[in-house]
Amino acid sequence: MTNVEQNISFPSVKTQIDGYLARPEGEGPFPGVVVIHEIFGLNENIKDIARRFAGEGYVALAVDLFAGSNRTVCMFRFMSGLFLNSLNHRGIQDLKAALTYLSKQPGVDSSRIGAIGFCMGGSFAIAWASTDERLKAIAPFYGANPRPLEAVARLCPVVGSYPDNDFTTPQGQKLDIALDGYNIPHDIKIYPGTKHSFFNDQRKNYDANASQDSWQRVLTFFKEHIGQ
Repeated sequence: MTNVEQNISFPSVKTQIDGYLARPEGEGPFPGVVVIHEIFGLNENIKDIARRFAGEGYVALAVDLFAGSNRTVCMFRFMSGLFLNSLNHRGIQDLKAALTYLSKQPGVDSSRIGAIGFCMGGSFAIAWASTDERLKAIAPFYGANPRPLEAVARLCPVVGSYPDNDFTTPQGQKLDIALDGYNIPHDIKIYPGTKHSFFNDQRKNYDANASQDSWQRVLTFFKEHIGQ
């Protein structure tokens, strides 16, 4: 399947947000996925993930949450938001704007949109989905849980992937237990012997086996819940 790719920009609460849109050829309707980067920003690894989703029949929007701003300042603002106001900070507002933009794209079925995120992006995906019913499935990788944890009672289905012996490992374990309690469909897996950012093939902690397995789990889970 041939992808159509382009750099885009859309309005958010206080600024314009840049992004990278990858879609299959054809009229659709296609499900959509918002791809949320880790602290390294919208790099080739994140763009490649968007392209991989497009190859599987999704319209994928990779969002640049650092667009037009100093990354250090953005990280301070975002991390403060995660700890102090995890359900409604600037990053969450920008992601909601991204979903609005994606849902209006030609050929996108707005009733079938999910999100995938990594580290910071995984944390954002969980918090965002706890406040936005438009999301139908999320795939957080090594993300932190929102505060309070009880917010996840409103989550959509979740397929989560975590390394072991990492600061996010207890977060995945707690999320698994919480989702059990709230009867929310989920597939949480902790990968033995892996480290943080094991999915990123541009980093030293990349683990091919865990990356391939987690990718297949995401595709299977998304196919079930947003239908592709």
